[in-house]
Amino acid sequence: MATAPDRDNSVATTPSLGYAWYVVGVLMVAYVFSFIDRQILSLLVGPMKADLGISDTGMSYLMGITFALLYTFLGIPMGRLADTRSRRSLIAAGMILWSVMTVGCGFARRFWELALMRVGVGVGEAALSPAAYSIITDYFPRERLGTAISVYSMGIYVGMGLAMLMGGYVVEFASHASLETWPLVADMRPWQLAFVAVGAPGVLFAFLLYTVREPLRRSHSGAAHRSAPAKAVAAYLGSNWQTLTCHHLGFALLALVGYGAAAWIPEFFMRTYGWSVSQVGLRYGLVVMTAGSLGIVAGGWLADRMSKRGYRDAKMRAGLLAAVLSIPLTVMYTLMPNGWAALAVLIPLSFVQAMPFGVAPAAIQEMMPTSMRGQASAVYLFVLNLIGLGIGPTAVALLTDYAFGDVQAVRYSLLLTGVTACVLAAGLLWMGLRHFCVSLDRLRTWETAQSTAD
Repeated sequence: MATAPDRDNSVATTPSLGYAWYVVGVLMVAYVFSFIDRQILSLLVGPMKADLGISDTGMSYLMGITFALLYTFLGIPMGRLADTRSRRSLIAAGMILWSVMTVGCGFARRFWELALMRVGVGVGEAALSPAAYSIITDYFPRERLGTAISVYSMGIYVGMGLAMLMGGYVVEFASHASLETWPLVADMRPWQLAFVAVGAPGVLFAFLLYTVREPLRRSHSGAAHRSAPAKAVAAYLGSNWQTLTCHHLGFALLALVGYGAAAWIPEFFMRTYGWSVSQVGLRYGLVVMTAGSLGIVAGGWLADRMSKRGYRDAKMRAGLLAAVLSIPLTVMYTLMPNGWAALAVLIPLSFVQAMPFGVAPAAIQEMMPTSMRGQASAVYLFVLNLIGLGIGPTAVALLTDYAFGDVQAVRYSLLLTGVTACVLAAGLLWMGLRHFCVSLDRLRTWETAQSTAD
């Protein structure tokens, strides 16, 4: 993995705003690929269960914990590398790895083989966001940061939507096409071909990352970057434990709702309303792609607007608003009498649930010293994905398999997990408002002390 600093290619002067947005666009497309590769399983539950002979809970392990295991634990050393090495090379190497592993899922024949490939996908994707957050923060001033990271984070919803659209199309195509004469894929099931189709393009796109120049690492106060030792990072994080506890757990519970829904809403439509794979892929995929993308940008825009009006805790407030609004909408869509009515409610719900996931990492960038942002982001992603991705899909599946004992009860599993997690998230984010302002004051004191020492 090429991770030596690209000193000769660093941007020493302030880049143009147009080029800064180009960088965000390239990183966002990388994020799109990561979520396509991550979420494709949710549309393939039925055929994979039949071929592998597993339950909803077994499928949830493939969608959640096998991916999240090393993804979460490697995030922290990846954050360290993002603070000290070439960030674009780190992302490119990770992208090649996760794309190759996604293709490998298409050649798996047993549950354990597929599980190992999913672990590999998680290892590769762990390299992306800590480095991407750090690059974007060095390209944009604080007053634009919420919007910039939200645009990058659009990749979540564009990727999810494309996973639905592409997965539905490939499964439909492979189910009716004759593949006997096709090299390598002649003996593949439709769900296996879907993995190959979505994974292969990512290997080629990874090389486009080398059009991104490494920005000079600077703090918002203008101080030059110095890498901080791990002990200093741990001490600074410890001094902000109240803010980080409320922030990380609050947003992680919202992620639990999001990942649980993304994993099981396709099956909810198929089981409850009798929709086909291609129908769900097209209809729900378009909702996620459009409403989710608009919602995450709106969350960043709203936070930036509130910040200009004097709300120092604006990014936390945007998350709190999303948690509160999600509660009634979750109840509504799960209990609708027909699929079209449920889909209609999912439009505003997808918008609202997307709002926090640009502002949440932006809040970390705002409250942390420059030399610690990558590592602080990795800790945030560790908590977010361990709870959200690791538990979300499985929580829904466990309720379906063991509490209700009926696969048709997935709507009630989605309702129960969604409402409970949103209520808890709202409480944590509300408590975190005051602590976040204290952390901003602590950062200002820390930066003043560093400037004096220089």
